[in-house]
Amino acid sequence: MKKILNDNNFVYSNYKKYISFLNKKFASITVADCGKSVLGKTIFGLVIGEGSENILYVGGTHGLEWITSLLLLRFTENLAEAYENNRCICGFKATDILKNKRLIIIPELNPDGIDISLTGEEGCGIYKQQNLAICNGDFSGWSANARGVDINHNFNADWYTLREKEEKNNIFGPSPGRYGGRYPESEPETKAITRLCRNIDISLLVTFHSQGEEIYYEYGNNTSEKSLYIAKMLSAVTDYTLVKNEGLASSGGLKDWFIEEFGKPAFTVEVGKGKNPLPLTDFDKIYRRLEVMMITGLLF
Repeated sequence: MKKILNDNNFVYSNYKKYISFLNKKFASITVADCGKSVLGKTIFGLVIGEGSENILYVGGTHGLEWITSLLLLRFTENLAEAYENNRCICGFKATDILKNKRLIIIPELNPDGIDISLTGEEGCGIYKQQNLAICNGDFSGWSANARGVDINHNFNADWYTLREKEEKNNIFGPSPGRYGGRYPESEPETKAITRLCRNIDISLLVTFHSQGEEIYYEYGNNTSEKSLYIAKMLSAVTDYTLVKNEGLASSGGLKDWFIEEFGKPAFTVEVGKGKNPLPLTDFDKIYRRLEVMMITGLLF
């Protein structure tokens, strides 16, 4: 982990090597190919646990929020270490937690966007000229995928209302962020995660973003009765604030779609505080608060 805890090192090629390292080191981790990005990068899923109840954790949806991917990798490694050595993590025996649960972790839903955020035009592939134009050569705020679609605006959860809000904010086409695409689920990254959720019975989903130290837990009229209770527990162990959807964050997201489609608990967790991308000097401080939340999410 120390080798990639550097913003110059966390490009896709090194991320892929780290996935391979985890797979070789831990027999308990299975690596799944969940789909491909716009530029053909594999969207990896890391699976640990023997149970029949599936929990899904997702990070790296926005390019400049790549710290969420690192946090999920650290958690995967720590959980697997505890599981294989019959140890506790956050005071809970890992083997007991995973006896009835199977945790699926997607550290990077948007590998192209993360590479663009880190390397600029070098990461854009065939979309280099388009992306240089839409961000005026400044990739420091890049959240979208390789063709300028914000994945977390691309889910079919009141998408057409969200499109109207985007246009009121002068967002009409490919953009560094907040453009929801030509239609819901237009992007391969969106399709990869919706396909996974439709093919596997997921009982709880948490998607990690940055920043704000907040937890979003509701959407529309299909919010599970358990959602507020679980959200309060997640808030209690982190001191993160519970908030409700509003503005451009009020629909179109993965959490929104999951609640609308399945009526099961889903949460958006905004980790850390500051300006994205959050500095890696904050990593350990954020992780210490987040690890207990990630374990708590497996207890329901």
